[in-house]
Amino acid sequence: MPSLKSLRLRINSVKSTKKITEAMKLVAAAKLRRAQQQAEAARPYAERMARMLGALGAAVAGEPEAPKLLVGTGKTDTYLLVVVSAERGLCGPFNTNVSRFARNRIRDLEAAGKTVKIMSVGRKGAAYLKREFRDRFVGEVSFANQKRITFDDASSVAASITTQLEDGAFDVCELIYNRFVSVISQTPSAQQLIPAEVPESGAATAQYEFEPSEEEILTKLLPRNLAIQVYRALLESGAGFYGSQMAAMDSATRNAGQMINKLTLNYNRTRQANITRELIEIISGAEAV
Repeated sequence: MPSLKSLRLRINSVKSTKKITEAMKLVAAAKLRRAQQQAEAARPYAERMARMLGALGAAVAGEPEAPKLLVGTGKTDTYLLVVVSAERGLCGPFNTNVSRFARNRIRDLEAAGKTVKIMSVGRKGAAYLKREFRDRFVGEVSFANQKRITFDDASSVAASITTQLEDGAFDVCELIYNRFVSVISQTPSAQQLIPAEVPESGAATAQYEFEPSEEEILTKLLPRNLAIQVYRALLESGAGFYGSQMAAMDSATRNAGQMINKLTLNYNRTRQANITRELIEIISGAEAV
């Protein structure tokens, strides 16, 4: 049976942990509100941009001068997977879910005879995938020292992807991230960035007329679209991280409270047993006299 001193120390330790988890929950809740607003505000623009470029990709498919950012290389032999995860843990299954999703996608592609390369954004996903796919890594990006993710950060990731495409390092690029659904739900998702996903046959698509010229506009529009899609994924992942962390810290706080109650009950029982034993010893000694 543990001593009263060890039980007191453990109760105090769990109480300290509970204070920390409560504070982390409040901080995550405060940051979640802003992150959720940013993620939801970025969705319409990113979706419309992707839809417009997808329709344009269907129109110019097959043209020899079509930009690679729009139509790809014409092959599907090599895939670049850009995996977005969090920089920190203590967020429940958030990082594990997106990493497993990426791992399964890698296995499926390699089973189909494709070559897979990995570019990670976030330390946790990189650490998970390196256990099995270290030799597939071609780049790692970390924003651990930054308080906020900006569009310039997404642009730097997009520029790296563009450089690899121009060097012929891959044929298809997919973005894997946790899509924010609600505070308690983040869904691992995959989005094809290069080539642009074209609408299904028969689907109604808008017709676009470009002025001054398609080439001049697409030269600026395509790199910006790539950065926008990456930025959207970073915002979605950020909102999902804080939602998952808030839920995890809330669960940890409740578990700590239950443990404190159990330890306190055990402490009281042990203390009562000690008092009873001491009384019996006193009474026995008095009777012996």
